[in-house]
Amino acid sequence: MITVKEILKDKSSNILTISPQDTVYMALEIMAEKDLGALVVVKDEKVVGLFSERDYARNIVLQGKSSKSTLVKDLMNPKPCFVRPENTLNDCMALITEKRTRHLPVLEGEKLIGIVSIGDVVKQYIVDKEFTIQQLENYIAGGL
Repeated sequence: MITVKEILKDKSSNILTISPQDTVYMALEIMAEKDLGALVVVKDEKVVGLFSERDYARNIVLQGKSSKSTLVKDLMNPKPCFVRPENTLNDCMALITEKRTRHLPVLEGEKLIGIVSIGDVVKQYIVDKEFTIQQLENYIAGGL
């Protein structure tokens, strides 16, 4: 089974993070510029939360707050789900489904080493299934 470590090999090693003291507006600027759906919130090199587009939509727009004056710490999820490099693709899919999240920080010990999104997981599932189909087709074609 494919592991998180293998998924991270195909991704950039540049992990964008934000401080809990930064404004929501600053987080949105970074997310828009880099086409990201979420940022890991880090303080003193430790993961303290996750800020996503969903947090913005539900807590700024719908509540009439200002993104320029609201801090990330006021909207972030302070207890995000996370995975380890040795976790499998199935582990990720189970967490994403059960916790209804779209982004999973990857921690090695307490160190942030990456982030896996639902898109990464689905993409890898498709690659894995296409490989299996190709192998089965080759087996069947070779057996005739």
